[in-house]
Amino acid sequence: MSKILVLAEKPSVGRELARVLGCKRKGDGCLIGDKYIVTWALGHLVELCDPESYDDRYKTWSMDTLPMLPKPMKLQVIRQTSKQFSAVKKQLRSSEVASIIIATDAGREGELVARWIIAKAGVKKPIKRLWISSQTDKAIRQGFANLKDGREYNNLYMAAQARAEADWLVGLNVTRALTCKFNAQLSAGRVQTPTLALLVRREDEIRKFVPKEYYTIEADLGKLFVSWSGDSGASMFSREKADRIAKDVKGKTFKLKNLAGTDKQQGAPMLYDLTELQRDANKLYGYSPKQTLNIMQKLYEQHKALTYPRTDSRYLTDDIVPTLGDRLRAVMRNEDAANEILRKNYKINKACINNAKVSDHHAIIPTEERVPMISLSQEEKRIYSLVVKRFLACFMPPYRYKQIKAEFECGGHKFRAGGREEIDKGWKAVYTSDYNFEEEDTAEIRVEERRQVLPKMKSGDEFVCKNVFIKTGKTRPPARYTEATLLSAMENPSRFLSDKNMKEYLGGGLGTPATRADIIEKLYSAFYVEKQGNSMVPTSKGIQLIDLVPPDLKEPLLTAEWERELDRIAKGGADKNAFISKIEGYASDLVKAVKNSGAVYRHDNITKKICPECGKFLLEVNGKKGKMLVCQDRECGYRRSVSIVTNARCPECHKKMELRGEGDKKSFYCVCGYREKYSAFKERKNQGGASKRDVRNYLKNQNKNEEANNPFAAAFDKLDL
Repeated sequence: MSKILVLAEKPSVGRELARVLGCKRKGDGCLIGDKYIVTWALGHLVELCDPESYDDRYKTWSMDTLPMLPKPMKLQVIRQTSKQFSAVKKQLRSSEVASIIIATDAGREGELVARWIIAKAGVKKPIKRLWISSQTDKAIRQGFANLKDGREYNNLYMAAQARAEADWLVGLNVTRALTCKFNAQLSAGRVQTPTLALLVRREDEIRKFVPKEYYTIEADLGKLFVSWSGDSGASMFSREKADRIAKDVKGKTFKLKNLAGTDKQQGAPMLYDLTELQRDANKLYGYSPKQTLNIMQKLYEQHKALTYPRTDSRYLTDDIVPTLGDRLRAVMRNEDAANEILRKNYKINKACINNAKVSDHHAIIPTEERVPMISLSQEEKRIYSLVVKRFLACFMPPYRYKQIKAEFECGGHKFRAGGREEIDKGWKAVYTSDYNFEEEDTAEIRVEERRQVLPKMKSGDEFVCKNVFIKTGKTRPPARYTEATLLSAMENPSRFLSDKNMKEYLGGGLGTPATRADIIEKLYSAFYVEKQGNSMVPTSKGIQLIDLVPPDLKEPLLTAEWERELDRIAKGGADKNAFISKIEGYASDLVKAVKNSGAVYRHDNITKKICPECGKFLLEVNGKKGKMLVCQDRECGYRRSVSIVTNARCPECHKKMELRGEGDKKSFYCVCGYREKYSAFKERKNQGGASKRDVRNYLKNQNKNEEANNPFAAAFDKLDL
């Protein structure tokens, strides 16, 4: 009897599919059942060939061999995972297998993972596609009951292949050109370089910024405070003018000219897509975009708690609406708001349902699985809670309040006071605190209105000014990017366009939700950016690189146009070969621009320490986790850690300490001046008793035992609530 081969992207997903499909017998890199054989990749098992595979001349990095434009581009097996590729290839070619089901991640990169494996294995068997947005048993069964014809995704495969080939052509050619021209480890790419340019541009704005003093005036009227208000705002740059106004109104009578109370309401924010979730996780918990994505993948694959994470949509489709009740019941044990929503039969906000704004995957929401919170780590609980609360908020009524505005006049000068009276918390009741996700990344004058309860007043009332205060402030430069605000800029870089007429062509911004986290990580690993607190600061190397690369490679419009063209290829509206032909011409022009450049690159972080492998002076760089020494010779590649920022806390100021030195000389250093040898630290910790992890694991096991032996809990689980 012939069988169907199911190809998953990861072992964890493969094992779950095998369990649902009844494949229990172990094979070589697979699980076998009566009807299905489930095998898996380890992410990408196949990649585009290295330049050396096309021509021996490319083994030596030289300007004379550029540009590299191989035709056709070939595939190679990734050496580190070749064993698993051989196992998958054996199953693909097996005479027992009649057809294939692609069950990799439902997206562009997932399609590429599977298609490249099938192509490299040289197999041409019928293909079906499993396309699901969650990993619950119900979703898997429904997905297998509604398999798609693999040919429907041929255009998606073409777009994925075009993306990979274009990145190879531009990235490798420009990287080799820059490295050979300036004899330094430099790299460039279609998303990485314009993203770095955003950081460098912001740093330049900060360095050139000149703070300017401004003044605000506040008058004490006894029962309330009022602020001066001019035609251009609540501040002024003239001290003389401020003194004059203060003198004019002190001790004088203020008359209430206008009092208005306006009922306002604010709807809940839209559901999460990946980028919005990464932003909030960074602002609230300091998680990097990559860290948040990894946590999301676990919640999606392992715990089956949330739907597919790599989505760029914040909407749901009509077919999801009938499942919302089950999703609410799945979270009701941990969220009181879910009980209220079910009891009052609240419906989800209509604005959240829009079929036209969902392409591959809908917004991130909880699945129908009830997740024991004790099975989640602290990081997983936090991300899961963010998604659940945002989901519940979209069912709740608007936040309603009354905005009160009072306008006063004294001696021809205008003053005002404002207040807010809360009427109904609405969706904000879902949150235990007021989540403030406002972004501050532009230069501005900060004038905060005094929070106060206004007395009962009516137009015409008069108040005597008891005192006047002149406050001095300084304009602030734009804030440095954090990973959260950089994600926002990558998602919508239209304000950075030199030609505003091209704004309509930006499409989805720089990169995709699935790739932005990796791009940010690459900026750190290449030492173009370092972290100072929560801010991202470009290094001298990063700043110089932006001066060295051809101008149009650092423009946001370039990569946005690429994504727009790739989207057209995926929808069958453009030809992959025509796109690659344009990219080849573009890569050639970039190489020529670098060759003809008269710029100079200088290492300003060179040390007196010698590389033990090649004898050249080492460079000191700030990696994401601490200081490192790296060889300046690109062909040597030597690097070693000098210090690592650890999770060990200083016993005096409780800040994270750095671990420096090697062997017996390793010691902890804190910014407050505290020092401690590593050996002494270990001894102190060993005397401290059980660690937090030990206590957590103990409590976890205790709770499991209690649940297992609790007849009431067992009976409660059987109830269909």
